[in-house]
Amino acid sequence: MFEKLAVMEQKYEDISSRLSDPETLSDNKLYAQLMRDYKNMTPIIEKFREYKASEKSCNEAKELLDGGGLDRDFKEMVQTEYEESKAAMENILQELKILLLPKDPNDDKNVIIEIRGGAGGEEASLFANSLYRMYTMYAESKGWKQEILTAQPTELGGFKEISFSIEGDGAYSRLKYESGVHRVQRVPETESQGRIHTSTVTVAVLVEADEVELEINPTDLKIDYFRASGAGGQHINKTESAVRITYLPTNVVVECQDERSQHKNKDKAMKILRSRIYEAMQEEQAAKVASERKMQVGTGDRSERIRTYNFPQGRLTDHRIGLTIYRLEDMMNGNLDEVFDALATADQAAKLASQEE
Repeated sequence: MFEKLAVMEQKYEDISSRLSDPETLSDNKLYAQLMRDYKNMTPIIEKFREYKASEKSCNEAKELLDGGGLDRDFKEMVQTEYEESKAAMENILQELKILLLPKDPNDDKNVIIEIRGGAGGEEASLFANSLYRMYTMYAESKGWKQEILTAQPTELGGFKEISFSIEGDGAYSRLKYESGVHRVQRVPETESQGRIHTSTVTVAVLVEADEVELEINPTDLKIDYFRASGAGGQHINKTESAVRITYLPTNVVVECQDERSQHKNKDKAMKILRSRIYEAMQEEQAAKVASERKMQVGTGDRSERIRTYNFPQGRLTDHRIGLTIYRLEDMMNGNLDEVFDALATADQAAKLASQEE
């Protein structure tokens, strides 16, 4: 590991020199790539240099202790320095191991989140709306941009289904653990007798794939245009602005009718379609590496029940890592960093343990 870090440090210094080179500054594409590499390497190199500084202090203190001839007070001071430096080295070493874990190439990408009401009828649709609000409030707290791509609202203010994009630095790295079944336990707004009702909602977090990453052959698409309709089936316009796109090789179907413009609906449908195809490709690759799939906290299995929201007790429980927080209202208002941090830490620990086996 230390040989790898030494090589990386040399590369880091080379990149630092190249970034001030006029030839690099005149090439925008090269400069952007080098800056990205420099930014990604900086926390690792800084931590490696911390380790080397602690190692130097530890070795110097050990030499003094081994040499003998120290008076009692000075020896105690050197002994303390030795122990503190040694402890610091151990802590930094663990931090370095985490920093050196292979980075998910999708972590910095934007996401598309799909929320669908499951068991529970209208109450599930209402909770789908609650989750949509929760994620968009979290996005807002990060300064990220969100846009609804397609939605099927219900007459009581819920969503049978809603798909929306979130754009911002590190969006996927924070939201990728949300895929799965979310269970809610609460007294429904539609329940007159005050009984606690259990409903489920399915969440899928997709990487937003752009046209460069995923080229789709136009001959593989079947595109239909039809009149858009609102809740209850009434027509909301008289032109065929709604779009249905079928990807023929796998029969993936995406519909979009939220915009009055046929062109805008087609663009949004293609954005969702590309992300679904990209996800299917990733799942196929992950299936070939079963061990990697085992060490993930859970970033894709939509049938897995991952979390319970118990409103009478004000409790949020994430079943994958045994995390329980009694601040449900706070969480539903988008204050989710505590949950996301715990999931990321558990994922890192699982990957570390897998590497050490």
